Parts: sequence; C-alpha cells; structure tokens
Amino acid sequence: MKSLFSLTRRDILVLFTRLALFLPFSTPFSSSLVCAMNIKEKKQLKGDEMNLPKPKTEGDISLEGAIRNRRTIRSFKTDSLSIEQFSQILWAGQGITEQRGYKRSAPSGGALYPMDIYAVIGRNGVTGIKPGIYHYNPSQHSVSKITEGDLLHDVARAALSQMWLATAPINLLITAEYSRICSKYGERGVRYAVIEAGHISQNIFLQAEAIGLGAGIVGAFYDETIIRAIKIPISHEPLLIMPVGYKS
Repeated sequence: MKSLFSLTRRDILVLFTRLALFLPFSTPFSSSLVCAMNIKEKKQLKGDEMNLPKPKTEGDISLEGAIRNRRTIRSFKTDSLSIEQFSQILWAGQGITEQRGYKRSAPSGGALYPMDIYAVIGRNGVTGIKPGIYHYNPSQHSVSKITEGDLLHDVARAALSQMWLATAPINLLITAEYSRICSKYGERGVRYAVIEAGHISQNIFLQAEAIGLGAGIVGAFYDETIIRAIKIPISHEPLLIMPVGYKS
C-alpha cells in the first residue's frame, strides 16, 4: 500500500473522487469535489488536425443483421483500414448527427457529452494516416495527432498484457471527463458517463459489423499506465479499449 507521501497527482485525484462518491447525493460538497479535482488537472489537447471523409448515413447491411451477427472479436488480420472506414467508426461512436447542431450519435445525460475517443493507430493501421495517437473532434469530424509512433504494444501491455489487442490495426480508447457532467448532476454524473460509454461502444460494435469489420472490448487495464503511454490528460478517465479491424 502506498504512503500518503508517495501518492502521485493521479492517485490523489482518484482517492478524493472515490471518497466523494460515498457522500449523500444531495451534498453539494461531493459533486463540487469530483468536478473541482477533475478540472484542476485538465490540459489543452493540441496537435496537427486532419479532416475526415464525410460519413455515410445509409449502408448495405440492416440494423437487424448487424445486431444478429455482432460478436466480440479477439483475432484480427493485418490489413489496414481505409480512411473512410476509420471515419465511419468514429462518427458512429461520437459523431454529430444533426445539421447545424451538436447532438451526437450516442445519447448523453443532459446532452453534456463528457466522453472522448482516442485512436491508437499502428503501423499500416489506417491508409494515409501515420501511426500515433489521435483525438477525435466530433464538431469538426476531424482528428488531432497527440503523439507519434506505434503504441499498440504499449497499450496491450498496460491492459494486463493482453497482447492480442496489438494484432488489431487500431485500438479505440473511450474516456470520461466527469467534470462536464458532474457540474449538473453531481455524483450521479459519474454513473451517467459510464452508461454513455456503453452506448458508444455498442454503436462502434454495430458500425464495425455493418462495414465488414469486427471489434473487441476490454475493461481490464492499469488506468495510469494507459494515460502515461498515450499522453492524454489525467482528467480523462479511461473506461474501455476497443480494438477494431478485419476479422481473422
């Protein structure tokens, strides 16, 4: 067990967030603590931005067919995704779905959208995109490069050495920044964010199936190791990793 003197800022954030969740729902202190700690560690995401192809809103496979055929995939071919497939997957997870609006593909409590999606792209991961970590920007339907290099093996090792994750051309990391939703709903916002992660992941599963791909899902990993490996803000809590690619 760590001593108080050896705790990192990340440890302190998690500790106080967890303690806050035991306080009564109506206590203003509990929600303000979660949100204040979250905001304090927030960093601005910067990087080269790349616009993605416009997503399609009609496909060749029915929703019912995608639901019937969807399976969790743990073995992938080495084939690269096209940039159009990459665009479609991100749009399904968090894309804007109304003209001149802001509503997204997955429902969110109070339409506050505390979620972010990061793409870990390996060598030959997506045609036309260099390996690295990319952050999805729904409002522009674009991605910003956070860091360069193939970090798929780093992510797999952080996920309790589930090295099959690194066989996929890309891994998607779904994160939550609780301050965006706790500011309205208090500690209940944490639950709403976790529910939203489920909506996003199911959209990705079904979209992958509809365009001839497969997806897996992993919730077992060391949060702090993931954050360090891909250099995201520590206020962005990792919730799920989804490898996506062609089924082996």
